[in-house]
Amino acid sequence: MRPENVCLQCGACCAYYRASFYWAEADPAQGGSVPPELTTQIDLFLVAMKGTEANPPRCIALHGEIGKAVCCTIYEQRPSPCREFPVSWLDGHPNPRCDQARAAWGLPPLRFEDVWGTSQLDLTPPPLPVDVPALSTGALSLPVDGGFAKIGETDSPPQSAPASQAA
Repeated sequence: MRPENVCLQCGACCAYYRASFYWAEADPAQGGSVPPELTTQIDLFLVAMKGTEANPPRCIALHGEIGKAVCCTIYEQRPSPCREFPVSWLDGHPNPRCDQARAAWGLPPLRFEDVWGTSQLDLTPPPLPVDVPALSTGALSLPVDGGFAKIGETDSPPQSAPASQAA
């Protein structure tokens, strides 16, 4: 599963937060890609996606029913706050802001499996190498050059005398 698929069933962040950003992102003359007709001026430096400044907020570019099926009509042209807002578990950690928006719409917080699918989870322990000797003493073994040795046993080269003791 891809994280975008989860967002296509949610849309809570688009109807919970104000998406404000630097005005040049909506100015084609400055290289901006956000359609300027979908923005509203906030102050001298900031614009916001229309609808996200309202109470309750809902982005004008969001189509569909929150929690069921949604899409961003300007996905490829969306502003930086939308591109940078991570779905929970995208980086292996929950995003409290994502979960907060979902809770406001009565949606449960996302779980790792919701974002990445259960096929990504491998909870089986790795197999032990066949040639590992069983330890009857209960001592901790650490790998040493591909083999195992008990703590205190090392195959390290003998230490040379410090330079101050050399003749």
